[in-house]
Formats: sequence, structure tokens, C-alpha cells
Amino acid sequence: MQQHMRCQIERKEVVMAKNLVIVESPSKAATIKKFLGSSYEVVASNGHVRDLPKSQLGIDIENGFEPKYITIRGKGELLAQLRKKVKKAGKVYLATDPDREGEAISWHLSKALKLEDKNTSRITFNEITKNAVKQSIKNARAIDMDLVDAQQARRVLDRMVGYQISPVLWAKVKRGLSAGRVQSVALRIIADREEEINAFIPKEYWTLSGEFTPEGDKKPLIADFYGTPGKKLNIESEEQMEEIISVIKKSEFKVSDIKISGRSKKPPMPFTTSTLQQEAAKNLNFSTQKTMRLAQSLYEGMEVKGHGTIGLITYLRTDSTRISGEAQKSAAKYIEENYGKEYTADGTVQKKDNKKIQDAHEAIRPAYIDLSPSQAKDSLPRDCFRLYQLIWKRFMASQMASARYETTSVKIDSDKYRFTAASSKVVFQGYLNVYQTDDDKVEKKVFPKHLVKDAVLKAGKLEKKQHFTQPPSHFTEAALVKTLEELGIGRPSTYAPTISTIINRHYVAKEQKNLYITELGEVVNSIMKRSFASIVDVNFTAYMEGLLDRVEDGSVRWKTVVENFYPDLHEAVSIAEKELEEIKIEDEVTDVVCEECGRNMVIKFGPHGKFLACPGFPDCRNTKPYFEKAGVPCPKCGQDIVIKKTKKGRRYFGCMAFPGCDFMSWQKPSARKCPACGGPMVEKGNKTVCMDNQCGYVEIRDGNGQDRHK
Repeated sequence: MQQHMRCQIERKEVVMAKNLVIVESPSKAATIKKFLGSSYEVVASNGHVRDLPKSQLGIDIENGFEPKYITIRGKGELLAQLRKKVKKAGKVYLATDPDREGEAISWHLSKALKLEDKNTSRITFNEITKNAVKQSIKNARAIDMDLVDAQQARRVLDRMVGYQISPVLWAKVKRGLSAGRVQSVALRIIADREEEINAFIPKEYWTLSGEFTPEGDKKPLIADFYGTPGKKLNIESEEQMEEIISVIKKSEFKVSDIKISGRSKKPPMPFTTSTLQQEAAKNLNFSTQKTMRLAQSLYEGMEVKGHGTIGLITYLRTDSTRISGEAQKSAAKYIEENYGKEYTADGTVQKKDNKKIQDAHEAIRPAYIDLSPSQAKDSLPRDCFRLYQLIWKRFMASQMASARYETTSVKIDSDKYRFTAASSKVVFQGYLNVYQTDDDKVEKKVFPKHLVKDAVLKAGKLEKKQHFTQPPSHFTEAALVKTLEELGIGRPSTYAPTISTIINRHYVAKEQKNLYITELGEVVNSIMKRSFASIVDVNFTAYMEGLLDRVEDGSVRWKTVVENFYPDLHEAVSIAEKELEEIKIEDEVTDVVCEECGRNMVIKFGPHGKFLACPGFPDCRNTKPYFEKAGVPCPKCGQDIVIKKTKKGRRYFGCMAFPGCDFMSWQKPSARKCPACGGPMVEKGNKTVCMDNQCGYVEIRDGNGQDRHK
């Protein structure tokens, strides 16, 4: 009887056992929970649970390069909780992100939770929607070890480069430096651009435009000098320019050709990780890291009025421009209903010709096509909304008809020289109705009414301009991402952390939007080029990325890649340790005097940025916060105003003498006193305003720096 009751209880427990779904983040878990019934429990691993140890290389070089994985510090309690849930679960679904890293996290979870003997499946979805999540459970599969091995290969290669080369930099330059397989190449690319800029010699050139008026018209046509009727001519000196002008003034001009033609411009492709980072930098002034952080939130799920917690975009790490058939149909329906049938795509398909594309993913697009930015605006934080709007508009434009233009081109000839003029106008907006970039802007010119072929023109005012060729631009984050992608270096998930690393290590400084190599960066790059040439070789790094792709498709063993890579690295490290001379980087000395020993304090770099330290360490251990001076005196006490940050990172201006002086302002103080009340003033955009709202004095600064009382 007792045995019968025990069997019944066990059967009841089996029936009641829940399916356990494990994802990376709590927000992703919250979004998925609402799509699955009460028979599913969704929990988060909070990212990686196992990794190589920080205190050692963690790779058994003598025994087939086997990685030594350990539980990440602080994850023990979480894993214990997960093991209890696994024990009670009838089936376990590993639902980490749909890429190499996500596959590796699932594999590590299966090892850490001992799921080998458990009913376990791997599920992936490109978007966190009800249909996608339910469909993924129907298509559950085993862990893809080729994907895992590709990630293991990347992790082991990166670890070997970092842990073998970094100690060389510590010994020869200073402690705390690091080298990386991809970051060192990115640093070299920036350094090479700096050398190009420094070596650049500008060349002079001139341009010429002229006014030409047909008989019967008052308004002239402005045309640009082209050259001779048969050949384009570059004007390289003022002497050459004056000679051309002297001939033109004696010449008679007529319209030799007017051509009206139509052209169409295809819509842009939907976003990949790289193009999203580039456009967010250009249009929204976001760093690559900020773009990825916001996109992660949009993907994992946010609260939207009327919808609850939903994932707003598809997976954010992708180099594919493919769009699912279902998404295309939904977009076509939305476009026809909201813009008209003529705005739907004309059937032309653009395909990105890139062998490296992982086409298992889609491009980045909205998860719910009919959730327009205006509907989501009130629910999303400002920057999340701006990024969502950019993604939504770009995707919608990619599914719309081409824009059509009417272009008019005019050739104006004399016996010896030719001028040309061109103008375009949009005759059908197409995708421009939704999404426009600077490249979509057209030059609009109004042509005189009597401008016809063979019409004789009266030459009027000529305007000459001197120019000089410009050096290559400094890299911005967006331009560097584009270059890394074009060269085949790194993958969508690596761009943002690579750039963040070289900035945080102070190898590169970011001013405005531009990236500049620092003295420290120059030293590190010089050592890497001299002693580890293959590591910072662009072609070799791209070749290694290709090998990782071959590991992913199962055609190359991951340990073969590592075995072939290590001997050359080991030899280079041994030579560098013996032959590299020590290089000392001097700390920047300030005019701040250490009150404990009287030395001038120096600027040091710590985990949280710059700080002041006494150069007498270890005898004197005095340190102070470092504040950048704003270049204006405090309106209250005359001490220097410095730039500070709140705990949440918001910038403000405060007095160096704090707490003795409590002056602070969110805007930069002006060196001038208010003419009306004598109080302090601050700069707001192109205005200088009195800080006393009751006074209300405002001055508008002109382009030449002069102030006008408003």
C-alpha cells in the first residue's frame, strides 16, 4: 500500500514538474515569461557563469591547449539556486543569445549545472516575440559545438595574446598596460592614420564659377568651370587661373547641350551592427558602447503602454542584411496602408556581397512593424526612443520604393572653355518619405526661363577660390568601426568593446568625436610593430577571423588553429623579453603642490580615470581627485572653475576651493559680470545669460565673438 502511494506521488511530481528556461538577463527573462504558460519557469544566469581564471593563463599548453574553466567569482550562489531548479524541472531549455558567445554560455551552463543526463535542449530566437519564442521551442536542438568551439578558439587566442604580451609591456614600459589580438590592430590603424596626417603635404588648387545670362532673362545661371569641351582641366595655381580668366572675358558663350534625364536611387539596406553604430554616431552622437547598451535594452524588453514588457528590436549583433519573409509582408502591408501602394518596394532586392556574413541572423529591425516611434515615444527613455526611431525608419525605408529624381544638366561652351551646371529635383519621394541622410540631399538650382540649346549667353561675374587639399580625417568611432568591418577585423560583438578598451587604457584620447593616439599609445604601438608584427598585421588578423569562421562551419578543428598560432607567439615573446629596451613614460607634472611634502603632484591613471598623486611615492602617499580646469575664474571667490561629475555622471562646473566656496553651475560660467546687475553669467548655446532669473539679462554671441544685448 505504501509503495503504491509513493508511486502515485512520484507520478504526480513528474506531471507537475515545470519546464525551465534559462536566459542571460533578468529583463530578457521578464519579457519571455509572459509568452509562456504556467508550465514554464524562466530564470536568468546573469551572463557568463564560467571563464578562464584571471590569476593565470588558464590554458594547459603542454596538454593540447585545454582551457581550464572555473566558476566566475560571485556566481557560486546563483549556480546553486539554478541547480535546485534544474533538479525539479522536467526539461531544461537553454535560451541564451543566438550567436557564438550565446552558444558558449549555454555550453558552460550545461557543464556547470551538470545537464548531461538531464532532458536539455538549446533554443534560439532572433526576436523576443510570442511567435518567435514558441517557434523556437518547437525547433529545439542540441548545443552546436562548432559554434562553441569557434568561441573557445577566440577566447583562447585572445587570452594567449593578452597574458603573454602584457607582462612584456609591464616590464619594458609600465604596469597596468595590456595588449590584445584585435585591440592592438585597432590601435595600429589609428596610429597609421596619425602618421598619414603628419606626413601630409597640402597641394594648392583653384575653382572658378561664373554667371551666365540668356537674352531676355534678368536672373543669371551660375555654372562651374569644367575645362575644355573635350577634357576636364584642373587649375593648380593663381597664374593659371588668371590666364584662363583673361581668355574667358574675351570669349562668347552659348548653351551647347541641355539634357533632362531621370534616375532612381535605391533605398538603404536595413541595419547591421556596424551600420547601426555608424549612423547612431553620425545622427545621434552616440558612442559605439552607448549604442550597443541601448540596443541591448530594446532587444531584451522594455515596458510599452498598451503592450506590457516587449522586445522592440531583433537581435543586435549581426552582419546580415537578410529580412524574413514574414517581416517583409508585414512591412509591405504597413507601408501600403500608411503611405500608399506606390510606396511599397518595387521588387528589386539588394544583397550584400560579403562572404563573411552569418546569414542565420536577420538584419536589425523592429520586432513589431506596426509599433511606430510615435506610439512608443511616451514609454521609452529619450535615448532609447531616438535609437528605436532610427532603427524603425531605416528598416521601413529599406522596404519602400526607390526615390526618383529628374536631373537637368547644362553645358556652356566657348571656343576654348566649358562651364557646366546641374540640378536635381525629387519627382517621387519613395523611401525619402521616411528616412534621409546627407547623401540624399540634392543640389537645387533654378534655371533661367530662356535657357535653351544654342542660346547665346552673356558672361558676367566670375568668382575664383583658392583651396588646398586636406589631410585624411582623424578616425571617429563610426569611421573606425567601418574600417574594421571592411578589413574583416573582429565581428559585430567586438567593435564596441575593442574601442572602449583602447580609450580606457589611455592609448587613444577622444576629443569631440575624433580619436587621437596618446604618447602611451605610440609607445605600445611601436613595441607591438617591432616585436609582434604578425599580431598587429591587418591581413593576418583578418585571416585569423576567416579561420574562426571555418571552425564555426565545422571545416577546421579549433585546437588546430591554436596549435599553429602559439609557437610563433611564444618565440616572439621570448625575443622581446631579451632584446626590448625599457621605455619610461613620464607622468604629466601639474602646478598643484602636495601639501604634505611640497612636491608638484603628477597626473596618474586609475580604474576610474585621472587622479593626482605625489611623485614621492612610497615615502609620500598623498593623492587627490583630478579636475580639468574650465579656463574661467570662480565668480564668487576668483579661484579656478573645474569640471566635475555627479555620482550619476552628469557634468557640472564647480569651484576648486570647494567646500570653502559652494559655487556650482550646470552651464559653463562666463568670465564677464552681468552689465545689468553685476552678478555672474553663464554660457548657454550662442547666448550669455545672467544666472539671476529675476534679472533676465541675455546677450547673443555673434560668429565673430561679439555680444549683442537682446
